[in-house]
Amino acid sequence: MRSIQYREALREALSEEMRKDPNIFLLGEEVAEYNGAYKVSQGMLDEFGAKRIIDTPIAELGFAGIGVGAAMNGLRPIVEFMTFNFSLVAIDQVINAAAKIYQMSGGQFNIPMVFRGPTGSAGQLGAQHSQAFENWYANCPGLKVVVPSNPYDAKGLLKSAILDNDPVIFMESEQMYGDKGEVPEEEYYLPIGKAVIKNEGTDVTIVSFGKIIKVVYQAAEQLAKDGISVEVIDLRTVRPIDYDTIIESVKKTNRLVIVEEAWPLASISSEITYMVQKNAFDYLDAPIRRVTTEDTPLGYAPTFVQAFLPSVDKVVKAVKSVMYR
Repeated sequence: MRSIQYREALREALSEEMRKDPNIFLLGEEVAEYNGAYKVSQGMLDEFGAKRIIDTPIAELGFAGIGVGAAMNGLRPIVEFMTFNFSLVAIDQVINAAAKIYQMSGGQFNIPMVFRGPTGSAGQLGAQHSQAFENWYANCPGLKVVVPSNPYDAKGLLKSAILDNDPVIFMESEQMYGDKGEVPEEEYYLPIGKAVIKNEGTDVTIVSFGKIIKVVYQAAEQLAKDGISVEVIDLRTVRPIDYDTIIESVKKTNRLVIVEEAWPLASISSEITYMVQKNAFDYLDAPIRRVTTEDTPLGYAPTFVQAFLPSVDKVVKAVKSVMYR
């Protein structure tokens, strides 16, 4: 099977669906003439033209609103935010328009659109460009929130997101665009709302999603050397959350660690902790542990970045604590 970059997998998903349906279009800052800030849309202007690959001003609220209006009128827009940090400028259109119009209209208007772009930290970008808002958007009924961790998942989930009749928040990472992975040449779709077990294990379950799951894989390898068998679950989507896969895994391993690149308060890991203790409390042999970012804005210095983020050492320590080692 061929190996392609994460950005190439996204581009294939966009292009394949746009070739099938002339109602699909992409708009955002630098998506056309510049070939995309991260080169996801490279070459797409040449193939689809300026009416379907649309450069916008630096005005997230405006072009997000254009996307919502287009969706209400039967089109299927894909809105690219250069970073989800900038989506805060447009959050009224996302939360108060896209997420609510189907319910407010009594089902008269679907909003079949995708908001996509990078989330989380990406090195020394400072406090205003290093934030993860997956849990913010997952808190809002009416939205689906997808956070793929590899090229295969990214392509299959983006194709499904484009065809979905509800608004989908599709969150990527600047630090994953160059990641390579195996992606089939034949067409495929992945279901939104279904987690995947990436590594079978018997001693402890680790749940994660997005780029930070790569830290989990490294920790699992290190723990295996100490004789600890880790089951790794990649959520892939955080609204809806596949609770069943998590709970069945916990019933097998009896221990749970959740790793998330987000502030700890009211996070995805908080929600999972609640649901597991509610539905599988009697199976737990240790308190659930979370590994999140530090509860502070992220500083610019590399030492701050290192201290802020979940790390292999932090994950290993959390796992050993639930193993009472």
